[in-house]
Amino acid sequence: MLLVGVGALSGGLAAGRNEATLVASVPAGEGRLAGIAVADPMPYGDRYRLVVEPSEWQPGKGQAVAWSGPALEVVTHDNQIVVGDHVVAVGRLRPGGGFVRGDPVAGRFTARNVQMIDAAGSPLLAAGNLVRRRVQSQLGGSPESALLAGFLIGDTVALPKADVLALRRSGLTHYVAVSGSNVALVLGAWWLVVGPLGAGVRGRAVTGLVVLMVFVVATRWESSVIRAATMAALVLGGRALGIALDAWAALGVAVTVLLAVSGELAHDVGFQLSVAATGGVLAGMGLWKNRSPRIFWSALAATVSAQLAVVPLLLIHFGTVPLLSPIANLIAAPLVTAATASAGVGVVFGSKAILGVAESIAGAVLEVAGFAGDWPQLGAMAVASSGAVVALAWATRLRRVAVIAVVLANVWLGLPPGPPDVPTVVFLDVGQGDAVLILDPSGAVALIDGGRDPTVLWESLRRHGVDHVDLVVATHGDADHVGGLEAIADHHPIGRFWIPAHQPRSDILSAVIASAEAQGVPTGEVGAGASARLGDFSLKVIGPLRRYAEPNDGSIVLMLDSGGVSVLLPGDIGPVAQEELPALAPDVLLVPHHGAATTDLEWLARSMGSVAVISVGVNTYGHPDSEILATLDRAGVAVRITQDEGDISIPLR
Repeated sequence: MLLVGVGALSGGLAAGRNEATLVASVPAGEGRLAGIAVADPMPYGDRYRLVVEPSEWQPGKGQAVAWSGPALEVVTHDNQIVVGDHVVAVGRLRPGGGFVRGDPVAGRFTARNVQMIDAAGSPLLAAGNLVRRRVQSQLGGSPESALLAGFLIGDTVALPKADVLALRRSGLTHYVAVSGSNVALVLGAWWLVVGPLGAGVRGRAVTGLVVLMVFVVATRWESSVIRAATMAALVLGGRALGIALDAWAALGVAVTVLLAVSGELAHDVGFQLSVAATGGVLAGMGLWKNRSPRIFWSALAATVSAQLAVVPLLLIHFGTVPLLSPIANLIAAPLVTAATASAGVGVVFGSKAILGVAESIAGAVLEVAGFAGDWPQLGAMAVASSGAVVALAWATRLRRVAVIAVVLANVWLGLPPGPPDVPTVVFLDVGQGDAVLILDPSGAVALIDGGRDPTVLWESLRRHGVDHVDLVVATHGDADHVGGLEAIADHHPIGRFWIPAHQPRSDILSAVIASAEAQGVPTGEVGAGASARLGDFSLKVIGPLRRYAEPNDGSIVLMLDSGGVSVLLPGDIGPVAQEELPALAPDVLLVPHHGAATTDLEWLARSMGSVAVISVGVNTYGHPDSEILATLDRAGVAVRITQDEGDISIPLR
């Protein structure tokens, strides 16, 4: 109860701090910004973005003033800045709250130029940055090297999106979220180094604490490494003071302390999974300890118990559990340990030969992830039924039969369906975003937008048996429409890719297009008048008509027709673009912009059909707007909402 109370209190305080940052007042316009980087650059299209805590702001040609306000996002072409560096940037500041990898910011500063004035002044930051740079400089640019960087310091920036997705689908992502095994390897290596120097238990413990702090900085204090490092620090501190602390006590104290200091961790999925998995490993340590070979059964017990412990969290946060995750983890665990250890030695000594061995092992891990990731994902019902069958069979001693039956049943349930019998439009439930599937009985497929998350889109496509896409349409460059498309070309053959004409490409759309073009996918800008045929479907582009000041108004507007039944897909267009469209009378309308109040009610009255679909998820924008819903209701339109129904399939016959 104490833990829950501490977490709730500190989490509430953290949420209040975040909200204060998001709504903070920020000046706008050209100027000069000075401050300290508190996050490394992250890829953002062809640029990078980082979080800076400003110390000084000079607007235009005015006088410089001290900055006591909140952190800002800085967008730059420079990727050499690291945490702790003092920087000066020249560019334009735009207010607007948001998050950069979980860090709240009050505005975006688009920099034309960024200069590092001083490197990180703290010895701890300097040492951590040195370690990080050493790792990055020694590793190459291959996917295997990128995976090794993930094993060593949790840096997955260079890891291809397809491999990131495979790791997630196979249940192996935790290996690139540096945690307990990495901490154990670091401390083990340190023990071997200081042992011959004659350091006693207390000396090793004290110096080990310093090594831990440097390692946490080098790995950029990811939630999983913070949990593991805190547990290790408690054990080392206990040794230095002559106090014995068992693993359960270390876990409990570590979680309580961390929640008291940083309450937002209570809402961090990585932290939740790390704590649950650690508890699972501790609970399962005694299982099958008397079986031979002992090393195999101990590893199996740790893997199975950790996987069982995280199942509820995986279902809550992601809705599915990888079917082959336990087997994939059992195979991958020794490979990851070997790859991490050999890569660490190779980095320290600068040995290309050893690093080559490490890369080969990392390649094997990617093969395991790719194979396991192609198998079905289990939903809550499949997990519950499987557990019930296994429990019943265990009680009746039909254990082998039960295991085989469960595996076969889940594989059968996970087999993708074939094409529909009639032309069908599916509004995918991708959360707060848009993604629409067009499925023809001939097997032809079109995808209009892809939501925000590639993993969610992957699962959606698999659910509907999609193994290729003849036409992909990105209506406009917002992340909630195209973010999910970033890795699609790596997994699904694509015939064509349409993007809107008359509008500049956003950074995320540029990244999506670059990924598609790298796979040889033809890309074209389309505006009003473009058309395509897809089996029984005709697709006609009726917008954008011109270049608009508001990017949403530049969305591709599509009218679909099959057998005389029409569907209007208007993207996020607002009143300006709506007013310029020709008179439309579709049978099915995707309400623009997730049902936002930006839709003109007169246009809505003219354009609504018998069915209106709103693609929306949990959000803070007020979508869908109550007046929009009331207008549709008064007109007698059947309103269907993805947040309430999940995927919405509408046969066009």
